[in-house]
Amino acid sequence: MPNLKDIKRRIQSVKNTQQITKAMKLVAASKLRKAQHAILEARPYAIKMMDVLNHLAARCSGDLHPLLDEREGHRHLLLIITSDKGLCGGFNGSIIRKTAKYLKDNEQNDNSLIIAGKKGNDVFQNRPVNIRQNIIGWTKDFDYLKAQSIGENLAALFTEKKVDKVFMVYNEFKSVMQQEVVVEQLLPVVPEKLAHKEDTFAVDYIYEPDEESILDELLKRYMTVEVYRAFLESSASEHGARMTAMDSASRNAGEMIEGLTLTYNKARQAYITKELIEIVNGAEALKG
Repeated sequence: MPNLKDIKRRIQSVKNTQQITKAMKLVAASKLRKAQHAILEARPYAIKMMDVLNHLAARCSGDLHPLLDEREGHRHLLLIITSDKGLCGGFNGSIIRKTAKYLKDNEQNDNSLIIAGKKGNDVFQNRPVNIRQNIIGWTKDFDYLKAQSIGENLAALFTEKKVDKVFMVYNEFKSVMQQEVVVEQLLPVVPEKLAHKEDTFAVDYIYEPDEESILDELLKRYMTVEVYRAFLESSASEHGARMTAMDSASRNAGEMIEGLTLTYNKARQAYITKELIEIVNGAEALKG
C-alpha cells in the first residue's frame, strides 16, 4: 500500500513545479510581445532593403563588389542561432538536427561553424567540426551594433576568401505555436534576374554619387540588417517556443496533481477502512 506521506510530498513537489512553469510562461509571454513587435517592425525594412539591392545588383556586373562574387569553392560557413537557455521545447533540437543534416549531406565540403547560443555550442563542441567562433549570452542584450559586428566579420571572411559561401540557420517566427527552421544563403548575395521582371524594371537609373559607392553602402547595410533580422526572428521564436512548452508543462502538472490526489484519497480511504475493520475485529474479540 502506498505511503501517504510520500504521496503528499510528491503532490506538493508537483505543485511547486507548476508554480514555476506558470511564472516562466508569464515571463516568456511578456518577452514575446516585445520580440514580436521588434520583428514585425524589422521585416518590412529588411524586405525593402533586399528589393532595392536586387534592383541595383541585377544591373551591375558581378565583379563590381566582392560580396557578389560567386565562386566554385567548397568552404562553407554556417552561422547557427540557438538559445543560451533550455526549457523551450524543440526550439534548439530542430536547429541542431537541421545543421547536423546539412553537415552530413555536404561532407565533401570544408564546413565550419559560428555558433550563437550556449545550447548549440554544448552540442557541437564535442563533434568533429571546425568551430570558428562562439557567441555566448547574445539573448541578454542583443542590439543592432552587435549585428553589425557579426555582419562585418562574415563579410571579412568572405572577401578575404577564407570561406566561399555563408549560410544562416535559424528559426523563423511564424506564430506562438509555429517556428520554421530556415537555411538561408547570406553570401554571396545573389540578385534577382532581370529576365524574370517586367520590361519597366529593365529601365536603368542615373546614380549619384556613383553606382559602385551606392552598391557598397547598400551591401554593408544589407549584411547588418539580415543578421539583425535573423537574430530577432530567433528571439521571438525562442520566447514563443518557451511559452508553449511552459503552458504544456503546467497543464501536465495539473493532470499529474489530479492523478496523485486521486491516488492519495484512495490510499487514505483504504487506511481508514483497514483501521475500522481492526477496531470492529478487536471489539468482537473482546465480546467473545
